[in-house]
Amino acid sequence: MEIPRRRFLRMGAGAATLAVLPTIAGAQTYPSRPVRIIVGFATGGPNDIAARIIAQWLSERLGQPFIVENRPGAASNIATDFVARSPADGYTLVMIGPPAAFNASLYDHLDFVFLRDIAPVAGIVRVPDAMVVNPRVPAASVSEFIAYAKANPGKINMATAGNGSFPHVAGELFKSMAGVDLFRVNYRGGGPALADLMAGRVQVMFETILATIGYIKAGRLRALAVTSATRAPALPDVPVLADVVPGYEATGWYGLGAPKNTPANVVETLNRAVNAGLTDPKVRQQIATLGGEPMLLSPGEFTKLIADETEKWGKVIRASNIKPEG
Repeated sequence: MEIPRRRFLRMGAGAATLAVLPTIAGAQTYPSRPVRIIVGFATGGPNDIAARIIAQWLSERLGQPFIVENRPGAASNIATDFVARSPADGYTLVMIGPPAAFNASLYDHLDFVFLRDIAPVAGIVRVPDAMVVNPRVPAASVSEFIAYAKANPGKINMATAGNGSFPHVAGELFKSMAGVDLFRVNYRGGGPALADLMAGRVQVMFETILATIGYIKAGRLRALAVTSATRAPALPDVPVLADVVPGYEATGWYGLGAPKNTPANVVETLNRAVNAGLTDPKVRQQIATLGGEPMLLSPGEFTKLIADETEKWGKVIRASNIKPEG
């Protein structure tokens, strides 16, 4: 039977449309059910708070619940391994922070390689540390502290939140670059360390602005510097440490990742939605409560940041012979 040419063309166009419908539908229907964001730390820390801020925004923006699920342990390795083994469909995400850059050098035997098995999706926030001292320490600036430390080698106690924690590696970087000998005192978490710092049992700590700003404003801690490359909006009168120790920079950063091979359209949907949130005044204000700034990145830019940080902190960890706690 002969089919008229005009009808044939209409049929061909219809077939072509049908051929692309599954791809379009897949892009348009994500997410079609709840999404989990796995956090490798307990509630209340910067990882958890950043996750909850962005989860609320994504729930509203994408029309499905984004549920934060805490799976603490092994410096976030338990959470990362769980997500690396999850289906690559965009419904199980992981909160990424500085341990993603530390753990490859800290741990000898991991069941995953971070940048091989996790696809960075979007940045969320950068959060600098503050270099804080007990108010009784006779130093009102970084220069004065360095002079005091050099006059008392090995006698000044530096608190950390545990071996391989961000306060630990930030402190080791400072010791190396400033040429000072501080005695490290490890705690199981930032809370106990800060308590002893305020009590005067230890003298200095590198800890997030989120954890320290209330004590700084109350006069219970003295901030000598922030560890970011520029001044922190939350502490605008506090200088940057690099003014005295050129090249010093130690900034916490947090974002979302997914299992490797998650479809590109899903990654792009999430990246666009997160970056839209980071320009929203309400979300920006919530991020400011962390003492941080929004970190708008493409997936490729976030991947490069993690790779660069892995190389940087790997050198510090190896040079300082830092080992994970048993």
